[in-house]
Amino acid sequence: MTAPIPLEEAWTRLLAMIAALPSETVAVDDAIGRVLAEPLIARRTQPWVDLSAMDGFACAGEGPWRIVGESRAGRAFDDVMTSGEAVRISTGAAVPQGADRILVVEEALLEGDNLAATEAPRPGRHIRRRGFDFAAGDMLMEAGRRIAPAGLALARASGNGTLTVRRAPEVALIECGDELVADPQDCPENRLPASNGAMLGAMAGRAGATVRRIGPVADRKDALRVAFEAARGSDLIVTMGGASVGEHDLVRPVLEELGADLAFWRVAIRPGKPLLVARWDSTLILGLPGNPVSSFVTGELFMLPAIRAMSGEKAPLPAPVFIPLRGSLPEGGPRCEFLRARLVDGGACPVEERDSSALQALAQADLLIDRPIDADEVKAGTPVPCYWIGNGGNA
Repeated sequence: MTAPIPLEEAWTRLLAMIAALPSETVAVDDAIGRVLAEPLIARRTQPWVDLSAMDGFACAGEGPWRIVGESRAGRAFDDVMTSGEAVRISTGAAVPQGADRILVVEEALLEGDNLAATEAPRPGRHIRRRGFDFAAGDMLMEAGRRIAPAGLALARASGNGTLTVRRAPEVALIECGDELVADPQDCPENRLPASNGAMLGAMAGRAGATVRRIGPVADRKDALRVAFEAARGSDLIVTMGGASVGEHDLVRPVLEELGADLAFWRVAIRPGKPLLVARWDSTLILGLPGNPVSSFVTGELFMLPAIRAMSGEKAPLPAPVFIPLRGSLPEGGPRCEFLRARLVDGGACPVEERDSSALQALAQADLLIDRPIDADEVKAGTPVPCYWIGNGGNA
């Protein structure tokens, strides 16, 4: 049996197997969560004219001033102002030609149509200059960026009705195990409600994939072959359970019978060592462990990067953030370890429960603390590399 490979080598080998999926053009509102295949280019200038950033008065010159009209959002004051004139103006309204400053309502002294200021506004104050956000032809987002809600607003505001994005990866999830029952409300005490498929399906969906769930599948070769045939043609097949070395761990032998090419098996991480990566025709296959924490961690470390790489993201691997440690940690061991932790008063607090089947501790965690192979002892207050895992409000 070959020794487990280091995580960094596993990541390198995994990403070398993946090419970005083809692109397609979609309506801008359908692009949320998708990755740009071409740069986002502004088709208009924003603001298109000088706009007021405040409610108040657009003024020409030092003042005092005489009010000669009004400029509202969508209904501009069209005349040219001369020194000593002012117009009422609302936030987002066009600044009339000739006006050079905005006097806010709170600093205005008004008697009829005569206007003065408690403090004279500086020239240019509270004016959003034409094109300060972007100009037509500007590149607003580069290819390889995922469209989030703010990016969707930017695409619309810049005049884009369609976007060219990567096709969403099609992911098939196969949940393996004789002990698993699909219906959590109708599960005998000696069986387990299936949960990994729902968990990884939610993770894959949030990463922009379209998801099919297959199973639970019995620990029989014929049942597993049927499941793989049902998943054939997906961009990514993810199995949960059956990837280790037990008598009933059948994923690897069935894949070999189907003609899949095993890329690597077993990674030096805890939890999640019995990880399998293979290629079956054009489909990438990830065989994840069956214990829920192991499935979650390997899903974070391998399934999500694979989905991001297929989606065309430039940086598909998880990026650590460094957070002060609450408590201390002993020296590390021969495997890279990922510790569940909560964010407490701005610090990463490891949870006491380390068992890879303990879902309650996983569901309550905000972070995974990354402990490298043979890590040094870490004292309280030392920043440690962490990954947000989406259970709390900081994901």
